[in-house]
Amino acid sequence: MIDVKLLLERGATYINLLPEEILFREGSHCKYYYQVVSGQVRWINFNEAGNEYLQTLVEKDESVGELPLFDGQPYAATAIANKPTRIARLPKAYFHQLLVDHPQIHFAFSSLLAQRLRFKFFMLKKMAEHNPESIVENLLEYLAGQKSHICSTCNQVQLTRKQIAQMTGLRVETVIRVIRNLNVKGVLRIHKRKVYFGDPASCVHKVCRKDEENRTNQNRKVVVTKII
Repeated sequence: MIDVKLLLERGATYINLLPEEILFREGSHCKYYYQVVSGQVRWINFNEAGNEYLQTLVEKDESVGELPLFDGQPYAATAIANKPTRIARLPKAYFHQLLVDHPQIHFAFSSLLAQRLRFKFFMLKKMAEHNPESIVENLLEYLAGQKSHICSTCNQVQLTRKQIAQMTGLRVETVIRVIRNLNVKGVLRIHKRKVYFGDPASCVHKVCRKDEENRTNQNRKVVVTKII
């Protein structure tokens, strides 16, 4: 989102989070601008039963919890590290001055907030249809269009069944059944328990490489078996 060098020049410092460590809680007061340098953060709400509703997954170079920086209200959700994560943290007052000095960054945040708002309207509309297959298929179409959480090279969906369920409000069992049905219909592909929104292809990305190696090894076994 913002060049890390610029953040450090303006007074940002690094903080490191362990997996499942909380960055901030829903309802708490905002004091900093946070940007992921490495790792991943999930931004979630809890329902009355204590179950998670996944608002979004925040990846490298993306900001998290920026809403209170603009409206002065408490955090609307809780941020938790999914893996070892490094965060650049800039005090709120310094962040505001940064926006004054760099209007293009302010415009970028306006665009980001509008994009996230559109996504919420999109999800509310789809969930109101009460059609699980339509909800999951349209979510994947949207993410593919945004080039978010779906590899643009090999088409692998980089969300687990549980995360899709948390994003859509569906049960995990329902998502598993829907994915199987969409696989039968050819809307997506399931290969080695991985889901692809399109045909599997080679990819050099770390998150996809392991699965590609598994596919290659499996193909070699098939060839050897045929020769024998």
